[in-house]
Amino acid sequence: MTITPVNLQQKLSLFSQPWSPKIIAQLNDYQIKLAKIEGEFTWHAHPETDELFLVLSGEMTLHFREAAVTLKAGELCVVPRGVEHKPTAQSECAILLIEPAGTLNTGGAASPHQPTTGEWI
Repeated sequence: MTITPVNLQQKLSLFSQPWSPKIIAQLNDYQIKLAKIEGEFTWHAHPETDELFLVLSGEMTLHFREAAVTLKAGELCVVPRGVEHKPTAQSECAILLIEPAGTLNTGGAASPHQPTTGEWI
């Protein structure tokens, strides 16, 4: 078995499409994903799982129906299962996500964004 480190900046350099998470590692039944976001995503929820957002660069806002949380580089937020949310970013923001393998980024909601469970890079 070969164990190698994952370089986040190198992995981020491999793609540019916003709202298209890329899987970089797996920990038990959880996948670690990188994404670049810009603009607004779809209102959605994940009824079966919490979702962790960690901002690597830039700034994003997680909108909830009754509040909003702004995250800057080095900050994270866990969205509890079933809580409807809408991520936004005024300019490009790089994030790390941790969620169960197979989690659909749109939570199954109708969306103009391409639903994906993530692609390995």
